[in-house]
Amino acid sequence: MLNCKELVARSSDFLDGQLGLRQRLGVHAHLAMCRNCRRFIRQMRLSQAVLRQLPSGQRADLDALATKLAEKRRHP
Repeated sequence: MLNCKELVARSSDFLDGQLGLRQRLGVHAHLAMCRNCRRFIRQMRLSQAVLRQLPSGQRADLDALATKLAEKRRHP
């Protein structure tokens, strides 16, 4: 089972639907037992919803920034 640090590392891919079945099951199992990580995922979903409300020009800039940050996270 995942620990909290591993869940946080996979959270963006989880929320974007980028995880395989086994990884998704691991995330769901951890979330079923960890209140803090459930709260973290709720906050991430809320942040995504707020960002979707931004005007499209600002969203494009933020999408590019998010892509760069995700790439740096994957390949430090």
